[in-house]
Order: sequence, then C-alpha cells, then structure tokens
Amino acid sequence: MVKYPDLDFTSGSAVSQIFLFFPTIHSVSFPRLAVIFLHGQSFNSKKWEELGTLALLSENGYRAIAIDLPGYGESPSSSTVETAQGRVAFLQQVFKELGLQQPVLISSSMSGRYSIPFLLASGEQLKGFVPIAPVGTKDFTTQQYQQVKIPTLIIYGERDTGLGTQSLQSLQQIPKSRVVMLLGAGHACYLDKPQEFHKALLNFLGELK
Repeated sequence: MVKYPDLDFTSGSAVSQIFLFFPTIHSVSFPRLAVIFLHGQSFNSKKWEELGTLALLSENGYRAIAIDLPGYGESPSSSTVETAQGRVAFLQQVFKELGLQQPVLISSSMSGRYSIPFLLASGEQLKGFVPIAPVGTKDFTTQQYQQVKIPTLIIYGERDTGLGTQSLQSLQQIPKSRVVMLLGAGHACYLDKPQEFHKALLNFLGELK
C-alpha cells in the first residue's frame, strides 16, 4: 500500500453484494470535488495510482477515487454488468455506496462501456465528464449526444487514429465539450504524456463550479 503524507487511504467496498476494490486517496480538508476514475481493458485501478494521478488530485484538494471494474484487478466478475442497463445501474450503486454527489467521471478506453450509457441515461448525476478514447460511442446517435448538458473534456492521443478519432466524431457533438489532443501520444495517451494529461485535467476541474 502506498503511503502519502497528510492523505487518507482506504480500500474496499461492498457494492450490490459485489466486493469492489478501490484505492481512494483524499485530502484531509473538505474536498473541492469528487473525481472517479475508470480504467481500460489492459489495466486496473492501480494504474491511476502508479501514474500519480490520485495523489496529484488529492494535493490539489480533490477526492480522487479509482475502482476496479467487475472482472478486473481485485473485483470479481458479475453477470449484472453484461447489459448497458446493468452497467448504468452498477455505476449508480457505486456512487451511492461511496457517497458521491455529482462527481467528475474520468473514463478511458474499455470503460466507455460503462461511462457512455451512464452519461446518456443519467448525466445529470455528474459534475463533469472526461472521456479518453472510450469504446462504444458509435452505439448512440448525434441527437443523444446533443442532449448532454454537462461540461465535457475530450482527451485523445495524436497517434490514436482508431478509437481516439472515432470517439471524437461522436463526443464532439456534446454542446459543452472541448478537445485536448496530446501530441505524440498513442491510445493510452495519459501514460505517454502524463504531465500534459494532468495539466489538462487540473485546468478542467478548476473551471467546474
């Protein structure tokens, strides 16, 4: 377990009778916002910890949470998330169990299977949305994206000519969206250019009220 000075670290929660693993680091003082991170297919919650993202946000006054999605890391698989409706319900339960009211949702790659349906069905429960080349964007219509009302920061890597550019075509239909392309970065652009990613994320979070 990683130790950080003046920061609290907790892990583990029962969500809908599923043990969900999450490392969460948050500042001792009252947090400005809660920010929850979802991971890609090749990773789990620890990647956000190893990258220093959770600690950085905590140092800037945010409650930062990363979870292992069902079937990844230390969270067991669950048949309840086999459908889009089930994945929306799963995230709703996660927010409830963790006491999250209007968090900012960060979603990379595979986790778009969770975040995109949630955004379109329950976007009003979010303060902001940061998609990073998520999957599943083509499953929904332009009209659905145009109805999203929350601020959205679309991040993708310059060299990600697959999911990055594909998801951009759909996500840029969100009225309150803006785009950050990380130069020289690939699909996991936050790993290729962590400083640039962190700067863009902190700037976006700082503008949310």
